[in-house]
Amino acid sequence: MKKYFSLLLVMVPFIHLQAQREYRPTQEDLDHFHTTHTYVVLSENPLSDYNLEIEDAVKKFWDITDYEFIKMGEFADKSKDKNASFLYIADVSFEKDKSNTRYKFLCLSLGGANISLDDLKDVANIPLSFYGVDEDSYSYKLGIMIRFLQNHVRLITEHPQVVDNNVYNYYNRNMSDVKGKTLYLVEDELARDISTVSKMKAIYPYEVKIVDREAIRELIMKEDENAVILHKVGPEGKKLNARVYKILIGVTDAKFYYFDYHRVNAKKPDAFLLSDLKKLAKATK
Repeated sequence: MKKYFSLLLVMVPFIHLQAQREYRPTQEDLDHFHTTHTYVVLSENPLSDYNLEIEDAVKKFWDITDYEFIKMGEFADKSKDKNASFLYIADVSFEKDKSNTRYKFLCLSLGGANISLDDLKDVANIPLSFYGVDEDSYSYKLGIMIRFLQNHVRLITEHPQVVDNNVYNYYNRNMSDVKGKTLYLVEDELARDISTVSKMKAIYPYEVKIVDREAIRELIMKEDENAVILHKVGPEGKKLNARVYKILIGVTDAKFYYFDYHRVNAKKPDAFLLSDLKKLAKATK
């Protein structure tokens, strides 16, 4: 299991990794990544939702490097290749998190001689879900996840100072650009006081639609230019006092428009909150 010192976007458990330090990609790493051959690591279960969705998404959207799909059993040997990079799911925890909460991250990492799976250098990563949450909580969004990772790598390659600054603040500067776009949200990811369109309209003046997960997947695969979706990473009833991460992502540009988090308590459920919607409304005035 990978361990990070803090949640930084350097930007079924498939593999257990334990890196003892947070790694930020250097300019040399980033330049080298663009020359690598990327191996997309599949689950050992050929019928997993992850395998089906990641194959569709990569075939449609991956254009930053050459790629091929490999089985989990090939990962360890392939990881020794310094001219290879890897797209895979890892279990992650954070050194300073006393709750020992575990997450699943989609990681994009560099291979290298004498580097174990524990020590692969991340070029970029993004949280997918809490550990133990069903694949269907995130698999339908993999198309937008891999598009974001590619765009993020291009961004930090051209503007490496973004890595050294607070990258979440960088993306939150886009919040006002949500104005005029349509928010597509899933009902069970919304707090009760904003769980209907009418309740949201009382706070937020722009277009909002509440849809199912399959509709979100279709928007992603069609690259709907007006759509913004919610990516929520929460405990799904498995843990109290855990962090809930809330990210709004544009479907066409795969850009973050909003990022925030809170801890679950009696007043703040595992959901997108009224306070999040108020922030959007204020930013788009």
